Amino acid sequence: METHKPARLIGGMPGFTLFWVGQFVSILGSGMTGFATTIWVFEQTGRATDLALIGFFWMVPMLVLGPLGGVFVDRYNRKLVMMLSDIVAGLASITMLVLLSTGSLRVWHLYIGVAIIATFNSMQWPAVSAAISLMLRKDQYTRANSMMDLAWSGSNIFAPLAAGALLPLVTFQGILVIDVVTFLFAIGALLFVFIPEPERRPEQIEAQRARGAFWKELAFGVRYVLEKPSLVLLQSVFMMGNFVFTVLITLQAPMILLRTGNNELTYGAVQTIGAAGGVLGALAISAWGGFKKRVHGVLLGWAFSLGALVIIGLGRPEPVWAMLPVWGTGAFIAAAMGALVNASNQAIWQSKVAPELQGRVFSVRRTIAWLVNPLAALIAGPLADVVMEPAMREGGSLVPVFGWLVGVGPGAGIALIFIAGGLSGFVLALAGYLIPAIRNVESLLPDHGQDAASEAAGAGAADAAVPAEA
Repeated sequence: METHKPARLIGGMPGFTLFWVGQFVSILGSGMTGFATTIWVFEQTGRATDLALIGFFWMVPMLVLGPLGGVFVDRYNRKLVMMLSDIVAGLASITMLVLLSTGSLRVWHLYIGVAIIATFNSMQWPAVSAAISLMLRKDQYTRANSMMDLAWSGSNIFAPLAAGALLPLVTFQGILVIDVVTFLFAIGALLFVFIPEPERRPEQIEAQRARGAFWKELAFGVRYVLEKPSLVLLQSVFMMGNFVFTVLITLQAPMILLRTGNNELTYGAVQTIGAAGGVLGALAISAWGGFKKRVHGVLLGWAFSLGALVIIGLGRPEPVWAMLPVWGTGAFIAAAMGALVNASNQAIWQSKVAPELQGRVFSVRRTIAWLVNPLAALIAGPLADVVMEPAMREGGSLVPVFGWLVGVGPGAGIALIFIAGGLSGFVLALAGYLIPAIRNVESLLPDHGQDAASEAAGAGAADAAVPAEA
C-alpha cells in the first residue's frame, strides 16, 4: 500500500476523523432538507404514495447503477469520486432552491432531483467503504464503521429539531441554502485528507487483466461475490430485512402525521428519539467493538431492529400522553440495533474482500441487499392508501378483527402494517441461524491478508483466480 503522504495532508485515524466531521456536517444538512421535503410534500398532497415515490426514485438509480459506480471507484481516485458526489448533490439542492424561489417547484421535480443525487451517490458509499479499508488497520474497521453510523444517527437527532425550529423562520428555501453550505464544508474537509491508493497485489492478477475493459471489471465484481455463497446468503438476509424495513419506514411519516393531525413536531420528536438510539448504539459499539463473531451482530441486530417496529405500530392517539413514548421506544430500539447490524456486516466484508476490489464488490453487495427495495417502496404507498387505511376506518372490513389492537381511524391501517411487518422480519432474521453457510460465514472465508499469504506461499501460477469459498 502506498506510504508516501504529502506533508499538508492528514492520514490514518486523524485523517479519517477529519473526513468524518465533514461528512457529519453534510449529512446534517441533507437530513434537514429531507425533513423539510417530507413536510412540504405531505402538505401538498396528503398521500403516502407521493412520499413512497421519492424513496422509489432514490433507490432505483442506486440499484441499477450501483455496480457501475463500484467499477468507477476501483478505477479512479476514491477521494475525487467522493468530492464529485458532493458537488452534484450541492448542485441539485441549488436547482431545487431556484425552482422553489420562483414558485415553480412541483413534487415531480423532486423525483428527478432525487434520482440525479442517487446516481452519483451510488459511487459515494463504495468509495467511503473502500477508503476506510485503505486508511485504517483492520482492528479499526468496526470502530470506523460505527463512527459513520454515528454521523448518520447524530445528524438525525439534530436535523429534525433544527429543521422544525428553523422552518417557521427561514422556510423551505432557507433549509436548502443551509444544505448547500454543508456540502461545501464536506468538500473542504476532504481536501485535507490523505487516502492512499491501493496496491495491486499478485492474487488480483485476474482483476488487473480486466482493467481497460469496463464490462469485464463489472463482471469480475459480480463473479467474485457469486463464487462465495456465504456472502451471497448473508446479503440475502439484508435483502429480506430491507424489504420489510423499507415498507415500514416509508410509511412511518404518513402514519404519525395522520394520527396526530399533521403535527410535524411529534413526527420530528419520534425521528429525534430514534436517532438518539442510533447514536447511543454506535457509541456503545465503538467502545465495545461488537461481537467477536460478528455474524451475531448481523442476525440478532436485524431481529431486534425489525421486531422493535412492532412497538411503533402499537402507538395510538388515545391516550395522548402515551403516544410519543410508545413510538419513541420502538424507534430508539430499532435504530440502536441497526447500528449493530451495519457495523458488524461492514466489518465482515472489509475483512474478507481485498481493498483494491472493494469498490466494485461492495457495489454488487449493496445491489443484492437492495434488490427488492424499489418494489417495497412501490407497494408501501398503495398498500396504505388503497387497502389498509380504508379497511381500518369506521365501517372498514378489518375493524372488527383488529380494531381493539390499533384503534380505528386515520393511521390505524398503517399501524397494522407495522405490526405484521415487524413480526415477520423478526422471524426471518433469526431463521438465518438455521443456515450453516450464514452462521459460519467468518470461518468459511479467509481474511484478505490471510488469502494473500496463502497465494504467496503457493506455486505462483500466472493465471491464479480469485480464491473461491472454502
